[in-house]
Amino acid sequence: MPENGTADSGRGLRRRSPLSNSENTVNPFSRHDEFSRESILLYKIGTAVTWLILVITSLYYTFEAPHEGKHPRRTIWGQNSAHPSPFSMNSIIVSIYWIVLFILQLGYSWHLYSSNSVYVAAAANVGSHFIANNLLLFGFIHLWCRSHFWLAELLLIINFFNLSAAYFRHSATPRFIHIPVVSGPLAWNFVALYWVGAVMVHAHNLPARIVANIFIWGILVYGVFFLAAFKDYTMGFELSILAAAIGVSQFLTKIVAFQWIFAFVIMAVLFVLSLAVGVPGLLGRDPFARGEIVSEDRERAPLLADE
Repeated sequence: MPENGTADSGRGLRRRSPLSNSENTVNPFSRHDEFSRESILLYKIGTAVTWLILVITSLYYTFEAPHEGKHPRRTIWGQNSAHPSPFSMNSIIVSIYWIVLFILQLGYSWHLYSSNSVYVAAAANVGSHFIANNLLLFGFIHLWCRSHFWLAELLLIINFFNLSAAYFRHSATPRFIHIPVVSGPLAWNFVALYWVGAVMVHAHNLPARIVANIFIWGILVYGVFFLAAFKDYTMGFELSILAAAIGVSQFLTKIVAFQWIFAFVIMAVLFVLSLAVGVPGLLGRDPFARGEIVSEDRERAPLLADE
């Protein structure tokens, strides 16, 4: 940014105002172009510690149930099996999904150590959202495994707003940061709202399944929104995978039902639409390729937007 403000540089003038600087300093979720060494150090520590806490907790409760608490206590997927619902997901598909995300998040953390200040700033700008996501999911796992479904759903709702804010505030984040920190967790969190919500209200009877047959199309609508508004094929592919996880689980649970058919239809539609949006960019025909650091004039451009 130029040091001297001009009449046509409103953003620059606003950034230099004492009130704006004070607000950005207090708000850890605000956008910055530069970060102090102390701030980057805090992000390095915060992302590493919370990532390790979430990974260790996820692995532990995948194989071991809690040993304390008054409510029924089960493993993460033990709860999924004990409370079958129209939105139960296949444990193998979702586990692979999260293993890939955890690995990609290591790549994200590496950018905080980059010698390129622009990459460091891009990683740090979503750092607070990433740390909040890790802590909220840490709490969610403990509540879910201890059968506190209403509180678990509440944490998912809070995290949905946290990740949505990260998405819309930092829509031009490079793809290798966007996928592991923003779109991947957001896609899962959206589907998990259905998953935990169905368990929370004991959606086992016929009327509940009919309602679920309608609500499942929300996954398609949500994915198409990001494909149409942001050309974000990463969200499309991620929601397609999660729809497949629902479809496989529902097929193995209740063959004579519409839910698994709808889930596979949603999976197929999102996959094809994501290919249609993503292939031109992968072939070099996208005029604004995601994964590149954008100039300040383009920093607020929609994700994967064409000119």
